[in-house]
Amino acid sequence: MRPAHPTEQAVGIEYYVTDTDGIGGRLRGQNDHFRVRELERFDTQPVDASTDAYPHLVFRATLRGWDTNDFARELSNRLGISRERIAWAGTKDKRAITTQLFSVYITESNELPELNRADIELVGRAGRSLHFGDLLGNEFELIVSEYDEGAAERVERITDDLASFAGSETATEQGGDGRTIAVPNYFGQQRFGSKRPITHEVGLEIVRGNWDEAVMAYVGRPNEAEPEDTQEARSFVEETRDWKAALERFPNRLQYERSMLHELADCDGEPSADDYRAALERTPSNLQRLFVHAAQSYVFNRILSRRLEAGLPFDKPVAGDVVCFADREASDAVETDLGGLDVPDTDRLQRVDERRVRSVTRHCERGRAFVTAPLVGTETTLAEGEPGNLEREVLADLGLERADFDLPGEFDSTGTRRALLLRTNLELETEPITMRFALPKGSYATVVMREYLQSDPVALG
Repeated sequence: MRPAHPTEQAVGIEYYVTDTDGIGGRLRGQNDHFRVRELERFDTQPVDASTDAYPHLVFRATLRGWDTNDFARELSNRLGISRERIAWAGTKDKRAITTQLFSVYITESNELPELNRADIELVGRAGRSLHFGDLLGNEFELIVSEYDEGAAERVERITDDLASFAGSETATEQGGDGRTIAVPNYFGQQRFGSKRPITHEVGLEIVRGNWDEAVMAYVGRPNEAEPEDTQEARSFVEETRDWKAALERFPNRLQYERSMLHELADCDGEPSADDYRAALERTPSNLQRLFVHAAQSYVFNRILSRRLEAGLPFDKPVAGDVVCFADREASDAVETDLGGLDVPDTDRLQRVDERRVRSVTRHCERGRAFVTAPLVGTETTLAEGEPGNLEREVLADLGLERADFDLPGEFDSTGTRRALLLRTNLELETEPITMRFALPKGSYATVVMREYLQSDPVALG
């Protein structure tokens, strides 16, 4: 175990599991160096099925250099329909080659237009649109570029370290031709903002009831990675809180910041807490939720780092832990060449007392159960014993309680729990260094790759 990159430490990721030096390098040197294929569970009928009963046309698209939202917008324009009639299960980045399902509400035809850098394959028709719950996971093929001399040997040593972290009996359940490895199931840097990681800071201030500081965390706090005019505008609003004058300085590209500033500039006198909250509510509802979710993710990362410090296991429980069980139906539905995919079901939780430690350990070794940590909200179950003490200490350090998440509107969150071990079957080539693995939804390929590269997180994004 060794200290993480300072940028990662700022979002609660304190350590690498491996003691081996990283290989350096970067991901996404080219779009074809980062390939993602979604693993979904979605039933369809034949393409020629009745459009009355099955009005949604389902297709699989392989996109090269397309952001998912941009692709959907262009497709809707070409079809002459509302963008809201197109749905998908997971959003993907443009700096990649991605394969995923889409559905489009269209009853007039089974014809779709040809788009540049997009290969479209009709799959069938369905009675409803796709949604996030249909996504089970993602299969990755990643090529590392610009890595250090001697990287091949270090990759093997890091893989040995991560195989040990996975536990001793997991490989028999995973299958496939590779090796079973595991890492802490951290939320990756992109959850918080790769170049300006402040989303969680906004969320923490919201949860603490500091609406003014939440606004200032978003519109202020300049970052050296930003353009100079943006840094100057953020510095100005921090120093003056002159909302009207700040509007003249903030570039038009910073739409959300400008929306907040407009709300505050319209206030009579000094803004109240309600005014600052109204400014935050000028942002899209999904961004409002993301602020609080990022705060929960930061707390989760801190808990995982503290568990590593304390030497508590990740692959098996100790007394007081809360485990969830595998979604066997979802796992069985996944088709992948890389072996099995463990899909945790966090709706099925059980507290582990002294009497159950041995039996639950066996379930964990076979990929049938997972030790969890909290994504803290009003209804989150906290662990007991040593794990519970650790969770409560992290909350106390941050000045948080579960009741703090009882918030108005989109900011409210009941919370849940999340598996703290991310385990996968890794296929590895060393010339060039290429890695193939599959992960359940909500887990980040970058938290696997960070153990190998140990680079600035921007190189992982």
